[in-house]
Amino acid sequence: MFNVGEYVLNQNTGNIGKVIGYGHQILKEGYTTTLKVLVDQALTSGRRGIVEEDVYSSWTSWVKS
Repeated sequence: MFNVGEYVLNQNTGNIGKVIGYGHQILKEGYTTTLKVLVDQALTSGRRGIVEEDVYSSWTSWVKS
């Protein structure tokens, strides 16, 4: 599990940001954990400061340089 404050990369969108919270999403199989991330670097739109929420498995650790 990622901790609040850690930087992560969304493997689907390419967006990078800081974990600010957790959520859940209802699937056919039940609930799955989501991460709420404050985007610092958006690959496609170039926008910053948006919140992206996606299933936990879409995120991977990122080391901010």
